[in-house]
Amino acid sequence: MSRVAVVGGGIGGLTAALLLSQQGHEVVVYERGQQVGGRVAFEESGPYRIDRGPTIVLLPEMLLGIMKEAGLPEGSLELLRCDPLYRIHFQSGRILTKVDGTKAQAAEIERQYPGEGKGFTRFMKEMSVLYPQGKASFLERGFARRRDFFSPRNLSLMGRLRAYRSLRSAVGQYFHSEELKDAFSLQSLYIGGAPFRTPGIYTMLPYAEHAFGIWMLKGGYGRLPQIMARELERRGVVIHTDTEVESLKISSGRCQGVRVQGQSIPYDAVLYNGDFPLLEELLPQQMFKPTGQRADPAEEDAAVTLKPIRRGAFKPSSGCLLIYAGANKRWPDAMVHQFFLPDSLNDNLRDLFDKGTISEHPSYYVFNPAALDDSAAPPGESVLYFLIPVPASPELDWDNIAGPLADKVLADAEKRGFPGLSASIVWRKLRTPAQAEQEGMFGGGSFGIAPVLSQSGVFRPQAKPYSVQGLYAAGASVHPGGGVPIVMQGARLAVHELMKEMSGHG
Repeated sequence: MSRVAVVGGGIGGLTAALLLSQQGHEVVVYERGQQVGGRVAFEESGPYRIDRGPTIVLLPEMLLGIMKEAGLPEGSLELLRCDPLYRIHFQSGRILTKVDGTKAQAAEIERQYPGEGKGFTRFMKEMSVLYPQGKASFLERGFARRRDFFSPRNLSLMGRLRAYRSLRSAVGQYFHSEELKDAFSLQSLYIGGAPFRTPGIYTMLPYAEHAFGIWMLKGGYGRLPQIMARELERRGVVIHTDTEVESLKISSGRCQGVRVQGQSIPYDAVLYNGDFPLLEELLPQQMFKPTGQRADPAEEDAAVTLKPIRRGAFKPSSGCLLIYAGANKRWPDAMVHQFFLPDSLNDNLRDLFDKGTISEHPSYYVFNPAALDDSAAPPGESVLYFLIPVPASPELDWDNIAGPLADKVLADAEKRGFPGLSASIVWRKLRTPAQAEQEGMFGGGSFGIAPVLSQSGVFRPQAKPYSVQGLYAAGASVHPGGGVPIVMQGARLAVHELMKEMSGHG
């Protein structure tokens, strides 16, 4: 069996390590941080602990299915179903509750927006046919060649999924109300994209919420990498933390190992799990020659010439200002997941995505896990997480921006859903795009590269990103994209590609 180095101990790297070790490969994981998990981790202070990054579990069957394939013992993960799914607070004062069941949701929409319920029913009926096809065609396979992506079948499917429209425009075919268009397109924010820029193929996201539910991991999403790491250690997989890979060894068209602390360590293959645009920093620069320009024959890597992809060619996803808080009370009427929107979400997000500015009236999301998991906070207390979409601009003066913006959002939340919030907060911590960039998130974006058309499908970095044998990639910036189950699926594609190539069938 092969020796494989996994560079980066995020969820993609841990998934790959589990899948590879399950097949008998010798795996070593290198993580530059103090702990594995990447974006999936905890923020803690005294008795308070809350997820640092992802909070919403979508596509539970995909997550559990990959864990089963990776050999994780059954029952390792306890998922809690959120029903209702979540609540959306509009500036108009109207509150839309997303609920389980097509008939129940259509009735709730009809109650709030007379005449609109039938649009939701039509959306679910049409997407129930398109989603399985889209999942099989775009989420469960990679695209080594453009012609694989632009097959007649895929082109037809993309047309029916309205890939030529934006997500907001695509859902606009089902609803008249601007608020409902927001409610069924804000899901692009889960992966750091603007509803008016994210391709219509992502209508699979709002459909999946209703078809498969919204869940949370009991104890927090931050438990997932801990569970995965324990299983890897049980199998004898070595995980190096506080260990940064300095470069990759490329020779004669093959990745032959890594360089760590000045020492070259040979491997049969390397799987990279950092943000993809940062991979180039680990590769010999002479590999990146403009098309038609020959490398110096004296250079050991002359056999491989890569397209001159530069970090500036990628566009990062949106950034986030995150507020973590511990409060000495609970709110019985508050749900696990809630969204608070301004008068116009469209205008708010155009400030962010088009102008690179912070809106005067920001939108935000609140995670309140004690509403479903009583053990998430001390008795009678709460842990809260506020996510405010902001530009992925680490160069902004976040030291002076973050505090006042957090104060504004907390004051708004107190008025609209969390009475007595300010007086109840006993712990508060902020996290900015500048910190995200320091932790290895490309451009300060929280979700990898942006899910725009030019960075989706075949245009997104693939599991085998270069014509270099033994080099593979996974993570939020690699196809099929961001979101924990999707990143795990990307790692699965990378492992299958690795095993195919190692067996001589690549």
